[in-house]
Amino acid sequence: MTYVVTDNCVRCKYTDCVEVCPVDCFYEGENFLVIHPDECIDCGVCEPECPAEAIKPDTEPGLDKWLKVNAEYAQIWPNITVKREPMPEAKEMDGVPGKFDQYFSPEPGKGD
Repeated sequence: MTYVVTDNCVRCKYTDCVEVCPVDCFYEGENFLVIHPDECIDCGVCEPECPAEAIKPDTEPGLDKWLKVNAEYAQIWPNITVKREPMPEAKEMDGVPGKFDQYFSPEPGKGD
């Protein structure tokens, strides 16, 4: 089992989760975060820290797509371990359906 970041992170990108991760397995894209599934130790401390409730255990049904997205981008995006301000539009984008298909950017973020 691992945890994965899902659709609601897109254009919110709260980083409360990265600050509590004991193994630093978060990676940063331009407008989205991912968890490296091979580095995640399944501790679950990140899940309740996400204000957008975008982090889920991969054991929940229907998360195969998110496991693949997290695994793919964790290989190419920089590691992030420090909390930063969320995206300026985070509050208004929280809960908007279909954000990945409409707004996802494959570009890397800054990382640490």
